[in-house]
Amino acid sequence: MKRIVIIGATDGIGREVTRRYIAAGWRVGIAGRRTERLEELCRMAPERTVGETIDVTRPDAPERLARLVERLGGCDLLLHCAGIGYYNPQLAPDRELETVRTNVEGFTRIATAAFDLFRRQGGGHLAVVTSIAGTKGLGAAAAYSASKRYQSTYLDALAQLSRMTGANVRITDIRPGFVATALLREGKYPMLMQPGRVADRIVGALARKRRRIVIDRRYALLVALWRAVPQWLWERLDIRTR
Repeated sequence: MKRIVIIGATDGIGREVTRRYIAAGWRVGIAGRRTERLEELCRMAPERTVGETIDVTRPDAPERLARLVERLGGCDLLLHCAGIGYYNPQLAPDRELETVRTNVEGFTRIATAAFDLFRRQGGGHLAVVTSIAGTKGLGAAAAYSASKRYQSTYLDALAQLSRMTGANVRITDIRPGFVATALLREGKYPMLMQPGRVADRIVGALARKRRRIVIDRRYALLVALWRAVPQWLWERLDIRTR
């Protein structure tokens, strides 16, 4: 029976993906900050689902992750969904720093712990939900777009490290566009996708062990256009989400 650990399973995309892997018969280890929601998900299949309260911004997150993996009986695939972001053109320092603590510091804690786990066991699959926002610096969400760029670059480095060292760790960078979750509770966003639809695409991409995926085709086109924009012109664009 295959085993997956999902970090950030209590909300949004992570919750929808969790429901799909439970329904597919996997052994599922779930982690998040909301204990009551973890318990609710575990009740879907208590014989093969275990939960652990993990806050990725806390230093004990790797220790709690190790405990979750042990209770699960091992881990073949780890999916990191935990993240936050704000519409923050005012650059309120508390919002910017909270984003960095979660999306940079917290992500790095989990990514390094997962990579080390897989390297020690002779292989595994690490997947992370990043964002198309990491393509370019977005003035309305500076910390969010920069933190997502950090995540994608870090994953590139881990993929290279895996090959350099023969660690046999597969890497998947999942880059959704705008998804109708609590993360986008502020502002008005175009081309909003439903979490269930995105979860279906994620499950499919992980089954095929894709190295990188943009969800969906509309956003793949948008990303291609963004990349083609010269930097001098990008800095003059008024890109807003409200």
